[in-house]
Formats: sequence, C-alpha cells, structure tokens
Amino acid sequence: MQTINIHEAKTHLSRLVEEAAQGKSFIIAKAGKPLVKVSPLSAEERKGDEKLGFMAGEISIPDDFDSLGAPEIMLLFEGKLS
Repeated sequence: MQTINIHEAKTHLSRLVEEAAQGKSFIIAKAGKPLVKVSPLSAEERKGDEKLGFMAGEISIPDDFDSLGAPEIMLLFEGKLS
C-alpha cells in the first residue's frame, strides 16, 4: 500500500481520491508517521442519494404547521397579540 506525505496528498487530492474510489487505498503520513488510511466506500456506503422521503410514514406534520405559535411570534416581533 502506498504511503503519501500530507503535502503531496493536498497537492494531488483529486487524483488520489479518484484512485481510492477505484480501489487503490493509500496511507497519508505526516513527518513519516502514518496518520490515516484512505480507502473506497462499499456499495452500501455509497448509497447517499436516497435522502428525500427517508422518513415517509414515520412522522406526520399537522395541518396547521404554518401557523403554529403565530400569536407568540407576533408578540415577539411586534409586541402585540394578533
């Protein structure tokens, strides 16, 4: 496994990330001492695009959501109740 100093890693980060994504792991060292290992994510870990709707059916939003706390907010902003 290749060891790269931190300055070189900063200089060539894009290339190194591409190589790691293709399965070529590497170690980043500082002053010759290994600090971190960079390796590709598994297929399961790469699934990050499924965020929208991830809690569907688990929560509900009340119909009056947009007006919740309106009198208190009005009092805070204008000093009077609506």
